[in-house]
Amino acid sequence: MVVGAENLEFLPSLPDGAFTLVYLDPPFNTGRTQRRQQMSMVRAAAEESDRVGFGGQSYKTIKGALASYDDAFADYWEFLEPRLREAWRLLADDGTLYLHLDYREVHYAKVMLDAIFGRECFLNEIIWAYDFGGRSKRRWPSKHDTILVYVKDPDGYWFDSEEVDREPYMAPGLVTPEKVARGKLPTDVWWHTIVSPTGKEKTGYPTQKPLGLLKRMVAASSRRDDWVLDFFAGSGTLGAAAAALQRRFVLVDQNPEALEVMRRRLADHL
Repeated sequence: MVVGAENLEFLPSLPDGAFTLVYLDPPFNTGRTQRRQQMSMVRAAAEESDRVGFGGQSYKTIKGALASYDDAFADYWEFLEPRLREAWRLLADDGTLYLHLDYREVHYAKVMLDAIFGRECFLNEIIWAYDFGGRSKRRWPSKHDTILVYVKDPDGYWFDSEEVDREPYMAPGLVTPEKVARGKLPTDVWWHTIVSPTGKEKTGYPTQKPLGLLKRMVAASSRRDDWVLDFFAGSGTLGAAAAALQRRFVLVDQNPEALEVMRRRLADHL
């Protein structure tokens, strides 16, 4: 299902715990000027708390002077936080969130997700490494994105390593022929090229992510016929991955260009 709507207005219409996987690729907030951000946790009574930390202690998130940003949003974090809270609500008890950001914002997002989900629900920091684009001579060139992985229940989340695509061994002579033929499980560093500007996968949407990345997430963290959600859907790559792996999907975006790309790309599955 593809929905044309402002996501924060639409999400409350969806039932609690409906999705086994939520993937989010929000605007990266590039070009912003950060002034200051403060966030702290103070212990609070259970009825006043908004998270439970180690040892079952209840905490309340106290936000100080949030940063001012001069990118697309006056305050990126006021934009993102309520949407992450909706993601938590919409996840099934065995569900997993994949939040895709770049180096500019991911460290702040980690603190925010610790507050919303609880630090014990942090599962992985995945590095998507690629080798494409310009080369700075004034610093180490930036050639990766970061995907933060959180689960709803650290003792009961779904993860099926047998369904994950395999990678070739870097030193095949050191393992058995059987292992070489099967390949090895990926680690938390995923080497994968970007979408080729001239390849068949290219939709023309500027922030399109490779299908292979999303198929790996969907295969590992959902089952056949499960529901998956992306409410910054863009070119609809999560939907394409879900359709290929026989999952059901909801994609939300308010950009008319994105909606047209998705409906064209997913015409056989809508």
